[in-house]
Amino acid sequence: MTLLRTCSAAALAAMLSTAAYAQEADPHLALEAVESPDSLAWVKAQNDKTLPILSDDKRFAGLQDQALKILSTKDRIAMPTFIGKTVFNFWQDETHVRGVWRRTSLESYKTATPQWETVIDLDALAKAEGKNWIWKGADCRPKTHDRCLVNLSNGGKDAVTVREFDLTTKSFVDPGAGGFVLPESKQSIEWLDPDTLILTRNWGEGTTTDSGYGFVIKTLKRGQTLDQAVEVFRGQKSDVSAGPNVLRDAAGNRIVLLTRATDFFHDETYIWDGKDARRLPIPQKVGVRGLIDGKLVLKIEEPWTVTIGAHPYTYPAGSVVAASTKFLTKAKDPEIVISNDCDPCQLLAPGPRQSIDQVTVTDHRVVAVVYDNVRGSLVSLRLRGEFGVTSQALPVIDNASVALVSHSDEGDEVFYTNEGFLTPTELKLADATGTTAQTVKALPAQFETKDLVVEQKSATSKDGTAIPYFLVHKKGWKLDGQNPTLLHAYGGFNLSKLPVYDPLIGKLWLERGGAYAVANIRGGGEFGPAWHEAALKANRQRAYDDYFAVAETLIADKATTPRHLGAYGRSNGGLLMGVALTERPDLWNAVVVESPLLDMIRYTYLPAGASWIGEYGDPAIPAERAWIEKYSPYQNLKAGVKYPLAYITTSTKDDRVHPGHARKFAARMDDLGVDHLYFENTDGGHANGADPKNNARRWALHYTYLSRQLMDH
Repeated sequence: MTLLRTCSAAALAAMLSTAAYAQEADPHLALEAVESPDSLAWVKAQNDKTLPILSDDKRFAGLQDQALKILSTKDRIAMPTFIGKTVFNFWQDETHVRGVWRRTSLESYKTATPQWETVIDLDALAKAEGKNWIWKGADCRPKTHDRCLVNLSNGGKDAVTVREFDLTTKSFVDPGAGGFVLPESKQSIEWLDPDTLILTRNWGEGTTTDSGYGFVIKTLKRGQTLDQAVEVFRGQKSDVSAGPNVLRDAAGNRIVLLTRATDFFHDETYIWDGKDARRLPIPQKVGVRGLIDGKLVLKIEEPWTVTIGAHPYTYPAGSVVAASTKFLTKAKDPEIVISNDCDPCQLLAPGPRQSIDQVTVTDHRVVAVVYDNVRGSLVSLRLRGEFGVTSQALPVIDNASVALVSHSDEGDEVFYTNEGFLTPTELKLADATGTTAQTVKALPAQFETKDLVVEQKSATSKDGTAIPYFLVHKKGWKLDGQNPTLLHAYGGFNLSKLPVYDPLIGKLWLERGGAYAVANIRGGGEFGPAWHEAALKANRQRAYDDYFAVAETLIADKATTPRHLGAYGRSNGGLLMGVALTERPDLWNAVVVESPLLDMIRYTYLPAGASWIGEYGDPAIPAERAWIEKYSPYQNLKAGVKYPLAYITTSTKDDRVHPGHARKFAARMDDLGVDHLYFENTDGGHANGADPKNNARRWALHYTYLSRQLMDH
């Protein structure tokens, strides 16, 4: 029996009216049981209320058809992945709902009609095995590229079953013949050699962290059972995770790193020689991006000072540095002198309004995506011994989003994309040792853009910080406050919101007269580590104030009014939506709260919440709980407040952001008599869409709701 059924009406009303909704009195804890009969019955009742409202709208069927056409069109770019010199692609359409993993030669891929060979038909596999398999990628054996570890998820969860697959025979390797099969778990696996894996996973009781990831690294030889695996490293239960990273370069070097993630942003990095693990003296806020000429390529997210001889050198946060293991393993030796070589070597450092995004390593080059005021470029870097570093640009379009897609395992060929809000995605192929690129594929226009324009504008946040935002709208629109406008942001985990071409937004919103704004709020990575760190933990409110400032600017400029302004975000952006709803309900008439964190007092108890303490802080610490409690949406829903009609949506199979957040928030709104719409997809994982049909329905529901709230008068 829940507390709701046992409290007196007066006591319940008093409890519900408090902003700090006492966690000990939470009447909705039962909804955290993901697939209990009571929880699923509650979900069904909510879905049964919401689906008819949205799916019976006269616009829904058309929006769903348009979304499905976009999601399953054959005009999409078949994004490539190199395995050796062969190009692989995972493809879904109306006849391959779960998808096919397929391959072709590079020369064939570059033609208009590649000759694809199906390697795994996931629809056929799922049917034959009676499983709800969702593709989660493959990791293939280096050098020979003949065996792969295929990751299969039950319904889209992050936890996967891993099975060895023979690319020559196109069949799974029988365990009886020594094939690797690893039961479902959240796991991280690398090929140590052709017959040995090094991995972390749930090995049994006491081997997973509070975040639900493994912290014990073991080696597993072909033919061994899991209980015969040999432990090589152990982190701590309080860590986020531990995992291996096996790096190889064109010169034949191999380095095995073991990483202990003490929180989401801080790692201890160890080099393992097959017997002992020795910690490397590199920053804890670091990403190891590859190995070139025996040097580790590091993207550091905090300043790093090293001493060479008697001279200290500091590399700034956000820069890319290469350092040899010879230097790193002797870095504390005062006698070390590195001369006639650049070691450590700063390859690239960002300017004040720049950030270095992706970094990848080919046989002879380091390739990096650089953003200047949220507009992308691509550079290829060469280490030249005592001559330091040379840099050359690879071609991209202006005012673009740029993304590295894949690089060959043998050579310097790189696939990358560039795109803009109104410019369809181009896939380019370049030799990173040169300065030219070939446009291999280009997405055809999927929505009408001739009447649209993109502006980059700025708002001033509460503390005076300038917050850039993009605004896409009709040319010659009237600044009369009547424009239905959707404002999107994320604001966390050092992730940037970039000017990308999104046919769904274009077709389902912009073509129909809507305007679209993207706010580059603090907490993201748009301007490097400092932009992210400005909204960490106790400073989280800055991200929310930035978002509100952009909304207020749109209203002050008469681009829109609260009656026609909507907010959309998912995951950490879903938390942003919860705060937007509870702190500034006056700014919006629609809020899409998707796959959200909302109960920030209990988030560390809901998988994989404990891994995000580095971002939000720890509510178990009273001082930190005090500032988390001020914005936690679940605790800050109040009686007597006029909230806009929110659309709250999540997935039952989401094992990254627990569905309990969304469920409890909706239930709390029911307690308060606040009208809302709730829909829970029973499949699909954190992405909320296991196949094109499911995903088309998801987006049609979103835009039907937004149309009703922002376009209807």
